[in-house]
Amino acid sequence: MMSLMAGVDAHIVVVGAGPTGLLLAGDLAAAGVRTTLVERRPRRISNLSRAFAVHARALEQLDARELADPIVARGQVIQDLRLLNRFSLDLSVLPSRFPQVVAVPQYEVERVLLERAGAEGVMFAYDTELESLDQDDDGVRLRVTGPDGARTVRADYVAGCDGHHSAVRGLVGLPFPGQAVIRSMVLADVRLAEPPSDVLTVAVRDESFCFLAPFGDGYHRVIGWRYGRDVPEDTPLDLDEVRETMRAAFATDFGMIDARWTSRFHSDERQAPHYRVGRVFVAGDAAHVHSPAGGQGMNTGLQDAANLSWKLAQVVSGQVTGEAAEALLDSYESERHPVGTMVLRASGALVRAARGKGVVARLLGGLIVGVIGNLPPARLRAMGMISGVGIRYGRPRGAHRLVGRRAPDLPLVREESGGTTRLYEALRSGGFVIVRGADDAAAGADTAPIDPPAGSQYAKWAAGAVEVRRADGEATTVLVRPDGYIAWAA
Repeated sequence: MMSLMAGVDAHIVVVGAGPTGLLLAGDLAAAGVRTTLVERRPRRISNLSRAFAVHARALEQLDARELADPIVARGQVIQDLRLLNRFSLDLSVLPSRFPQVVAVPQYEVERVLLERAGAEGVMFAYDTELESLDQDDDGVRLRVTGPDGARTVRADYVAGCDGHHSAVRGLVGLPFPGQAVIRSMVLADVRLAEPPSDVLTVAVRDESFCFLAPFGDGYHRVIGWRYGRDVPEDTPLDLDEVRETMRAAFATDFGMIDARWTSRFHSDERQAPHYRVGRVFVAGDAAHVHSPAGGQGMNTGLQDAANLSWKLAQVVSGQVTGEAAEALLDSYESERHPVGTMVLRASGALVRAARGKGVVARLLGGLIVGVIGNLPPARLRAMGMISGVGIRYGRPRGAHRLVGRRAPDLPLVREESGGTTRLYEALRSGGFVIVRGADDAAAGADTAPIDPPAGSQYAKWAAGAVEVRRADGEATTVLVRPDGYIAWAA
């Protein structure tokens, strides 16, 4: 890994070395963008983390960077989500190469992302605080203080990935409206003498709720809350209280033996009104925080990073300029802000079911069970939302119906010289991929391959794209963005 030296500037400064910042910085460096990552903590991976799950869409994004397999190997594969003690969602039917959720501690995800970022040449500044930030038409000037004292760094753009209490967000004057939904939630990694089957379980009972997920290493993650049990976060949490919380929701503590760590925290629902202020962006928990229900926090941040990284790389490298560059950077907010809102609202539904006293909780829980449990389209939509594979972005008026949708991992025709056999392997180039439809010439048609309109930005992207041909017999040609969404189709 490289270290930030006095006087060295960067194209991009990323603030915050959590999963969002590490993925973003690694992507930028891989694209040839000079990137510095500023982190206020010392250089070490904490073994304490609140995030505990990686869903299908985030695994697809990681697969496009050849990082999914190492993360799956560090966790527990789960294909069954059990909700409200009443019904299950079978993730094995998801239209993905990863029809599952992987229960894995956040620090294991950070290890994989950190190794990749270092290998790509990211410059790291650990134990370094961001003190001030000023921007103008030419760039951003940051004042930071680290082990060697204070220094000034200039950058073309800055990305704030520095969490709930983001210094970047505060320095650009972005508010963070919302509220603390639940105080004094308990969190613990515990060993169970009589563990349930390998499922991710969300239980609501008698004005309490609890999440339980196996890590595959003998420990389970517990996140829970009981109505009326609001105590300061610095109040010590012992194993007996964790047991009581589990019993209240599950009617059993599954023979809890011990805990390797315990913590309290409060659950906020907040979202910044904007994700971009001039040359400064916010992503991950710096942009949105919400209930841990569904384990979507880290996943949403990883997808923020995947959306923003290629756009910044295109602009910094000069491949997109002028008004087109501004529009491309603006699209980060227009695409990701609605997703943050959706996740915030959805993850709060189960929490509100538990917060309400008896009758309210039962009515809301019954409504959720009735709609999702009994209507197959609603069930599939719920799985698509939780897993991320159902998320789609808006499309311009008149564009093909596939534009803005997630590209599935299409099978590809293997060339005689070898090469990739599926789309997400081709996306490992880090750039655009144009997937040609079935071979018209082989079918007897005397037509040229379909291409984006000449002179358009799509044509420029297609001209530099990796070109492959789909092996599923479909005729549609698609231009796939580096983040795995369809930019153009015909």
